Amino acid sequence: MAAISWFRSPCAKLFYRNLTPCIWNIQKADFAKPAAVTGLGSKKAGKLGKLGPVVEKIVLPVETDSEKLVNFVCGSNIMKQGEDIHLKPDSEYPEWLWTLRLTKPPPLEEMDQNSIQYWRRLRKLNNQRQSRLMRLKKY
Repeated sequence: MAAISWFRSPCAKLFYRNLTPCIWNIQKADFAKPAAVTGLGSKKAGKLGKLGPVVEKIVLPVETDSEKLVNFVCGSNIMKQGEDIHLKPDSEYPEWLWTLRLTKPPPLEEMDQNSIQYWRRLRKLNNQRQSRLMRLKKY
């Protein structure tokens, strides 16, 4: 015990009692450092503002031809060749398409309690309520 008593370490007693090796030095892992961000000072990144480089916004072309907007689904063609999908008359589409709800979902009181959508919505609202209450807790 006299040989270990001079060594002031929390593991000293464990080493003496258990006679098991103890890790004296914590090894530091020298992983590769992240690569430097390139292009921050270059002219391609844009002008340097107060908060760093200013990125130029990409302006997307918008269709302004009213006849094309009425007769075609603009942006539906992702290929270089070809044209957008032509819209058909309303009579060629199914009836359920015109009864779809496009506004907010119905309130919980209006939903059927026997449906899975009701219980999913109830669970979601309860989770939102619980998270709001947990934010109010002060530790």
